[in-house]
Amino acid sequence: MTHVVAQPCFGCKYTDCVVVCPVECFYEGEKMLYIHPEECIDCEACVPECPVEAIFHEDNVPDEWSEYTQMNADEAEKCEVITEKKEPLADQ
Repeated sequence: MTHVVAQPCFGCKYTDCVVVCPVECFYEGEKMLYIHPEECIDCEACVPECPVEAIFHEDNVPDEWSEYTQMNADEAEKCEVITEKKEPLADQ
């Protein structure tokens, strides 16, 4: 099981979630973050840290954002891991 970063992260890219992740499974794209599904241990530590409520358990991703499950898997493979808090896009 894994968690998925969905549409509310797009253009915001808050990184509060990455600093609490015990397995460093977050990856930074140009406009949002992604969770690598094979690295996520389903601990849920990141969920309450997201100020825009963009992180969902894969079984609870809203239907309108269902494509984000595969997008996280695909994009995490292409992006660099992120482990430290950065200024969010929303504040730039």
